[in-house]
Amino acid sequence: MAMLTVEIDSDTERILSELTSEGRSTTDVIREAIHVAGRLRWLEQARADAERLANDPDDLAEIRAIHREFGDADAG
Repeated sequence: MAMLTVEIDSDTERILSELTSEGRSTTDVIREAIHVAGRLRWLEQARADAERLANDPDDLAEIRAIHREFGDADAG
């Protein structure tokens, strides 16, 4: 397992103190923060991918064709 040393500013130190005030270890709080950051990055990438696909003319044409094939009256 790797070891990490981090310098934190006073605001971060205050937040860390709050997060560990009920007995959680600093290690657990930092591990969770890294996992949350990873999930946020994944969600942001998913959002960007969805936006890109929603604006892709080829994908939009394919969606319209599928809607027409299945008799969707709203298909353009």
